Amino acid sequence: MNLKTSFPIFVIALLLSCSDAPKTPTQQLPKQEISQLPQQEVYQKAPSDIKYHWTTDFDDKTSLINQIPVPQNYKRVKPKSGSFQQWLQFLPLFPKGTKVKTYEGSLKSNQSAHKRVVNIDIGKRDLQQCADAVMRLRSEYLFGKKEYKKIHFNYTNGTQVSFDDWRNGKQPKVQGNKVTFPNSGKKDNSYLNFKKYLIQIFSYAGTASLEKEMKSIPMEEMKIGDVFIQGGHPGHAILVVDMAENKEGKKLYLLAQSYMPAQNIHILKNPMSSDLSPWYELKSDKNIDTPEWNFNTSDLKRF
Repeated sequence: MNLKTSFPIFVIALLLSCSDAPKTPTQQLPKQEISQLPQQEVYQKAPSDIKYHWTTDFDDKTSLINQIPVPQNYKRVKPKSGSFQQWLQFLPLFPKGTKVKTYEGSLKSNQSAHKRVVNIDIGKRDLQQCADAVMRLRSEYLFGKKEYKKIHFNYTNGTQVSFDDWRNGKQPKVQGNKVTFPNSGKKDNSYLNFKKYLIQIFSYAGTASLEKEMKSIPMEEMKIGDVFIQGGHPGHAILVVDMAENKEGKKLYLLAQSYMPAQNIHILKNPMSSDLSPWYELKSDKNIDTPEWNFNTSDLKRF
């Protein structure tokens, strides 16, 4: 059954949940690329318990923290060990120069918006778009920590669907605008079953529903893992994946997004400052202009 078409009231909204712009086959990191680290910073070793279940050959030399240096006189924020913030800093990246591809394997039409591409799969359907990418990364972290009860999202009609119920056999059945939860009694904690859960979340949730689940945060209180989100049809969502600070207290941040159609999650360039790019300066009184969407300071939210 095509989930996109089985829930007609939700479908039109979901298809417009981001905006228009253009999966990659498995990409292997060349040996020479793995050893090439920026010279501006000291190599950061990933914690031994950090997990990225979608890859079997994680190498922390390819991590965001070891591949994207901070500007001169800035130091990276050091989050709590084992936190979502630290997990985001160690996201694996594809080699420099990797182009953004769509779920179909074609090149995204705009190749000027990204600095680097995150080494994570897209899927074979047009589902992992903007809000979906945010939900994917948050869920992957929690799945790795086995914090299953914290993995839950709302459909666009407000129905909450949790992975804890899903893994215990209580899975949603959509009929028109009604959602029921028959229980098969089959328990499955596998990563494959987790991915099946995400597929149906991506099918029935989007920026409009996710925005309502999050709380507003003042810009000056920004943390790694916060989200700029405008719920709507269309709407958009991007994730703060790293931060840095200097001695004067000025802060910088990095942003990651997916877009429409479903495509590689990528680190955004800063179109307003070629000197700082891909970093953005945190300003509480200035809107955030990204390559493909403009956000207001009031759009900053937190899980």
